[in-house]
Amino acid sequence: MGAGVVKNGGGGSRRGRRRGAGRAGVVSEINITPFVDVMLVLLIIFMVAAPLMTVGVPVELPKTAATSLPAEQEEPLSITMTADGQVMIMMTEVPLDELVPRLQAIAAEREGDRVFLRADGAVPYAEVVTVMGALNRGGFSNIGLVTDLGGPALDGRQPAGQGN
Repeated sequence: MGAGVVKNGGGGSRRGRRRGAGRAGVVSEINITPFVDVMLVLLIIFMVAAPLMTVGVPVELPKTAATSLPAEQEEPLSITMTADGQVMIMMTEVPLDELVPRLQAIAAEREGDRVFLRADGAVPYAEVVTVMGALNRGGFSNIGLVTDLGGPALDGRQPAGQGN
C-alpha cells in the first residue's frame, strides 16, 4: 500500500483571509478632528456675536466712580434718552405721551420691576427726572441709572486712567 502526501490547499489561504478580514473590520478609535473643528468655529461665532447682543443706541453716558449693580436672571429693561430728545424702550422709539401706557403693558408681562435708564450727558436733568416719573407711574420703582466708569470720585483722588 502506498503512502502519499496529501496537500492541504486551504492552509495558506486561510491565513491570508484572516489578515484581510482584520483590516476591513470595525475601527474602534474616535476621530476627534472634525469635532474640534466644529467647536472652534462655534467659539469664534459666539465671540463675534456676544458684543452685538447689547443695547445698541449710541449715547454719551456721564462718568461716575460708582460700582456696577449685580446681575439678575431676567434681562433688564433698558430705557434710553438720546441727546436729540428721543426716548427709546430697548431699541424702539416711543413718543413721550405713549411712554406710560407702554411701560404699564410691559410691567404687566415682567416679573421684576428693575429698569435701567441710560441718558446722554447732554440731556437736561429736568427731562431725565420727567422720564423717571413716567417709569414710576408705569410700574417700575427699581430704577438704575447707567453711567460709564472713570468720572470724578469727589474725594480728592484722581479717577483711574487720568494723570496730572
